[in-house]
Amino acid sequence: MFPARYIVFAICLALTLVGFILMFAVSMHFFWPFMVVAILSLVGLFDLQQTRHAVLRNYPISGHFRYMFEAIRPEIRQYFFESNQDGKPFSRERRSMVYDRAKNIEDVLPFGTELDVYNDHYGWVNHSITPKHENHEELRVTIGGPDCKQPYSASLYNISAMSFGSLSGNAILALNKGAKAGHFYHDTGEGSVSRYHREGGGDLVWELGSGYFGCRSEDGKFDPEKFEKQAADPQIKMIEIKMSQGAKPGHGGVLPGAKVTEEIAEARGIPIGKDCVSPASHSAFSTPIELLEFIKTLRDLSGGKPVGFKLCIGHRWEFMAIVKAMLKTGIKPDFIVVDGAEGGTGAAPIEFANRLGTPLLQGLLFVHNSLVATGIRDDIKLGASGKLISAFDISGTMCLGADWVNSARGFMFAVGCIQSQSCHTNRCPTGVATQDPKRQQALVVPDKAERVANFHRNTLKSLMAFTAAAGLDHPSEFKPEHFFLRGGPREIMSANAAFTWLKKGALLDDVHDIPGYSAFWAMAEPDSFKPSRSLDAARTLNHHRSHH
Repeated sequence: MFPARYIVFAICLALTLVGFILMFAVSMHFFWPFMVVAILSLVGLFDLQQTRHAVLRNYPISGHFRYMFEAIRPEIRQYFFESNQDGKPFSRERRSMVYDRAKNIEDVLPFGTELDVYNDHYGWVNHSITPKHENHEELRVTIGGPDCKQPYSASLYNISAMSFGSLSGNAILALNKGAKAGHFYHDTGEGSVSRYHREGGGDLVWELGSGYFGCRSEDGKFDPEKFEKQAADPQIKMIEIKMSQGAKPGHGGVLPGAKVTEEIAEARGIPIGKDCVSPASHSAFSTPIELLEFIKTLRDLSGGKPVGFKLCIGHRWEFMAIVKAMLKTGIKPDFIVVDGAEGGTGAAPIEFANRLGTPLLQGLLFVHNSLVATGIRDDIKLGASGKLISAFDISGTMCLGADWVNSARGFMFAVGCIQSQSCHTNRCPTGVATQDPKRQQALVVPDKAERVANFHRNTLKSLMAFTAAAGLDHPSEFKPEHFFLRGGPREIMSANAAFTWLKKGALLDDVHDIPGYSAFWAMAEPDSFKPSRSLDAARTLNHHRSHH
């Protein structure tokens, strides 16, 4: 019996023969139909001979539909089958909220919430019977510790780290112009300060990754003279050392030489056309004390600007080792930005994106508690990043200890991103995440810059209304008791009951046994990121101390 999977191929062969006969016997008008089926027949013959795709060998010609539908699967799902709550990593409803605010149109929800308010993951804020009048002052926080000579007044909502190279020049320019118009900052990402950042004129946080772009020696090490020269730029308000990022913590990277254009080479201080390596770890320091000494060096070289670091929490003893080093040396960063494992990036290994690093809620709470319990929280401001795009996101994060928040993908939506998830292909359909000059021409800078400023303004406007409805004057007044979440189908808990909250100085007591903290504190040493003892040994030690 003739295999059914060859029917399409057989029909094309038959039509090719018929077309050839009709072309000479009836009319040359049959030439083009003949060419179409003849080409399809040749494709079928090639499919039978090739060895790369088993589907095409078994289903010549028709098998190509499988690859065609696979290629447009994200668009089909997003535009035809996705509900308002289904989209990942951001739902249609949340993306639409950003688009509406960016376009400065009313972002309202008709007919009630579509969320399941009885779902175990549902959380909410309780409102007040006596709501306050909305605060129309700028929502800002001053960043700068005791050793900082140039404190910076930052907005409560800013653009998180995204490098020029991962984003197009037009996208960077639109973001930065929007930041200038809205009076908030733009984190450069580890790709350093590009001509597009400078042209925009907005406030910058210069992120230093392990590649030390913008202050890099020929052998890839940190160059103090280059750093001092660039850090003197008044557009640069703060310096942020990138220890790790949520989307791919502990992962380095290589920018192939073919992608190192003149503009990227100019921004990063690297040769044009040569492979550029970002190591997984820093070469300027290898211990907690060396990290703090590096922070002091950067603060001195920058003329006293705020210097801090960003990280996604991994091994708890490593962060606690940094805290112990602060206590030993007296050197403290001006700020720490905690990035959640739910953070995004242009391209990350699947295992890194899905299964490595601590989510923001747990990571931020751990950092806040560790600083409070050692008595140094007041000297260090905390930032947070990781899928934070709404007033509820911001207020909830501040309730867990953040002084301000950053967003990357929220501002990407504002500048035109449609979540096509093609960032790594250089074929971004909106010109946001591509270096293709033709594609990025579609992104009109003045229009998108205005949308960036609109999104920022309208989000903070919503935050002020949300704050007033809770009976508060300022978002910094949100406390754990204002937030509630489900502990099952019948039980509800406030955040102060659901999570552990450490008291000031708790880790400095001679004896303490705090689950999730004391054992890791015993493992940490200021002179090394390696644990001084095993977890079991640390628990035994704590148990022995608590009984003596």
